[in-house]
Amino acid sequence: MATNFALASTSLVALPRRSLAALRSALMRDLGGNFATYLQEAGYAGGDAVFASFREWLAARGGNADAVGFAEFQGLASEFFRDTGWGTLEIGQLNDVVITLDSTDWAEADPTLNIGFPACYYSMGLLGDFFGRVGGSQLACYEVECRSNGATRCRFLLGSSEVIGQVYQRMSEGADYLTAVQEMA
Repeated sequence: MATNFALASTSLVALPRRSLAALRSALMRDLGGNFATYLQEAGYAGGDAVFASFREWLAARGGNADAVGFAEFQGLASEFFRDTGWGTLEIGQLNDVVITLDSTDWAEADPTLNIGFPACYYSMGLLGDFFGRVGGSQLACYEVECRSNGATRCRFLLGSSEVIGQVYQRMSEGADYLTAVQEMA
């Protein structure tokens, strides 16, 4: 079983965390509130390459992405994202409404930033596209807790655009995400 990830054999490149943070800072400075859209769009654009690399990574270990059950996939996805430098992911569910992705060491997060909102917008696009490819349907991803905002973890919610849109709407009305998800259960 392979233990190293050969980045050169994929369509991925290594990017220093500091560069991603600098890009976010520059976009925030120059674009104001519109910066998030650009990062999220870039993340979506990379989802297919990350998923293809996941397939190659799994095949090198003797696995087949099409034959992996959900329970096994959780551990493999976490290992893949850790091996590619993004950090560890714990995959779960809330009320059978949304998938949760939790990480205490997510690469895009910057605990020194301490801004007033979650800030892993590139990851939201990337994770939405990646996990949508796993499930065979388009998914939206919304970060509701972030280490860049003083939280102890980054927490992303995955679901259909309608479900994530409802969570966002309820949160904009002042509800917390747990209440918003519970209301849809």
